Amino acid sequence: MFGVVGLGAVGVVGGAAVQRFLAGVAQHDPTGLTNLLPLGNEWRFYTVTGDVPKADPATYRLAVTGLVDRPQKFSLTDLAALPQTDMVRDFQCVTGWRVPKVPWSGVRLRDMLALAGVQSSAKALRFVSFDGTYTESLTLDQAQNPDMLIATRMLNGAVSHDHGGPVRLYAAPMYGYKSIKWLSEIQVVDSVRPGYWENFGYDVDAWVGKSNGRTGDVPTS
Repeated sequence: MFGVVGLGAVGVVGGAAVQRFLAGVAQHDPTGLTNLLPLGNEWRFYTVTGDVPKADPATYRLAVTGLVDRPQKFSLTDLAALPQTDMVRDFQCVTGWRVPKVPWSGVRLRDMLALAGVQSSAKALRFVSFDGTYTESLTLDQAQNPDMLIATRMLNGAVSHDHGGPVRLYAAPMYGYKSIKWLSEIQVVDSVRPGYWENFGYDVDAWVGKSNGRTGDVPTS
């Protein structure tokens, strides 16, 4: 079990020391035994690099690039000026833990794509984290789901650094590994490019309760 930790997420931050240790093990435990540990409905803070630089809110930009008519670079002020969507949804991790009824706010992903003008040859999105390592993907059809959010606020405040701020993806109907933290770029591409954890065997289509062998999980609500 401990050997699996070397696959990637070498850093777990925040919380008590024992929670940091157990959460790090739980993220990589193929047996599922650590899901039985008494961590409760609490956040586990994971990285795949061990250390992520903090973005300067004044200079942060979220780029939309690739197969678009109008490439974009959004500052936090730009994002705040766009139509905002509020939702309260659970956050479900593929390792079994869930944080219920989390308040989220931000811009619907489909609205940002409309501003950029997606070209006819586009089929998917590739998301890039400024941690330098993590990537994720969605099909273009999945990106149109109204519960796919470019989140700038959660838990009634700005998205903290540990939670993936200043901007992260929140893919509400999918397991948490799809909700990429420290988001820096959305690339519109011609085919799905599996993300970081898909290269270690996680499902590319990560619908809660319908993937990764976790048919007993209830879809987020």
